[in-house]
Amino acid sequence: MNIIECRNICKNFGEKVALDHVSVEIPEGQIFGLLGPNGAGKTTLIRIINRITIPSDGEVFFNGRPITQRDVEKIGYLPEERGLYRKMKVGDQAMYLAQLKGMSAKDASNELKKWFVKFGIESWWNKKVEELSKGMAQKIQFITTVVHKPKLLILDEPFSGFDPVNAQLIREEILRLKDEGSTIILSTHNMESVEELCDNIALFNKSHVVLSGNVDDIRREYGNNNVEIEYTDADGRHVEVVEAGEGANAILRQYIEKGVTINSFKELMPRMNDIFIKLVKGE
Repeated sequence: MNIIECRNICKNFGEKVALDHVSVEIPEGQIFGLLGPNGAGKTTLIRIINRITIPSDGEVFFNGRPITQRDVEKIGYLPEERGLYRKMKVGDQAMYLAQLKGMSAKDASNELKKWFVKFGIESWWNKKVEELSKGMAQKIQFITTVVHKPKLLILDEPFSGFDPVNAQLIREEILRLKDEGSTIILSTHNMESVEELCDNIALFNKSHVVLSGNVDDIRREYGNNNVEIEYTDADGRHVEVVEAGEGANAILRQYIEKGVTINSFKELMPRMNDIFIKLVKGE
């Protein structure tokens, strides 16, 4: 079942066309990547799903019916433009945002403190937001986005501002949230994260969706049908790249019939980064 369906969404800002008849289906329980260069329309679509912006045409459906403001309250949204009140204490800010999402003060306090312990930031509770680094503030915003256990999470560039260690921490939390039943829309330029996290993607370019589907299927489709074989024979260890025109199993059988020891055998697929660049350049 699709948790979100965007049907023929158009959005114009004066003469500028931000989205031109965009249709996207986001299956429940998956991580769905929104990819594309700056200005392609990703953030505009996210803002339309969140009812921050109204489409010029088309409609968004939530669980099979037109989305309402009450549905939006079930969404956790981490925008690319970060926004915390700099003069507020971190704990007060987190409590305020959690209660805006309908949590009681008691539940908000209990859940927030669990997250602060998990992220090792208990000592930040009484600090002012202005004392935090960009990465530290980003952690707080991530926590306040997920603390009310939303059914749908929309994360716009969630790794921005993080060092590799904290970026990996956030990746692990995203995968855990998926395992617990959340659907996650991930807008990112980090293609490594797309390959690691996303089940399906939609690639935007110049206000259109130019590619969509399962990540592994897309990588195979744009591959050159090569396999890498590592084997050992009487002369030692060898690594060869072979075009699998007859099929991977046929190639593997040929090497086994030679009497060599197969150490590894893998399909070589292009990186999402290479596919992204080719499509955006019109190649």
